[in-house]
Amino acid sequence: LLVKRQLNKKLLWGVIVETEAYSQIEPSCHGYKRKSPSNETLFGEPGHFHLYMTYGIHYCLNVVTHRANWASGVLLRALAIPNENERIASGPALLTRHFELNLSHDSWPVTGENGLWLAKPRSVSNRGSIVNTTRIGISKAQDLPWRWYLKTSRSISKRVKGDRNPPPSQAWAPSLCDGP
Repeated sequence: LLVKRQLNKKLLWGVIVETEAYSQIEPSCHGYKRKSPSNETLFGEPGHFHLYMTYGIHYCLNVVTHRANWASGVLLRALAIPNENERIASGPALLTRHFELNLSHDSWPVTGENGLWLAKPRSVSNRGSIVNTTRIGISKAQDLPWRWYLKTSRSISKRVKGDRNPPPSQAWAPSLCDGP
């Protein structure tokens, strides 16, 4: 789960239903060429959020992984949010917009000291199979199978060719019992 404590103290949360991995060994990673002020967090200690701007207008949220001094992370591509339109966070920019995330959240720990964190749901039901496929929305290293999504969710950004969106009656959606 991605959880954010809002100004009104209520929790905004969603189940992570789509991710992509990146590593400095491949050219689509922001840390591929060198460390810079805009990607410094990606080279930091694992367990921190890395936010960056793309196309000069959208923010994307990554979780730093692996080890310090090695740029690697997991992009959170989509969330399923209870009692919300299933498409409200069905892409990296939609996710950060809905959670009101920007560069000020860069380098925050994922443990929640600042009001934004990753959490394990209290109950885990059978949510369906995970699809492993190549990444999308990039022009380099597209062939790496470093993208995963929950097949039964209607909240993912894009399905692989031939994988049809499940009908609402068969789709998995988060409920209050799945929360933090």
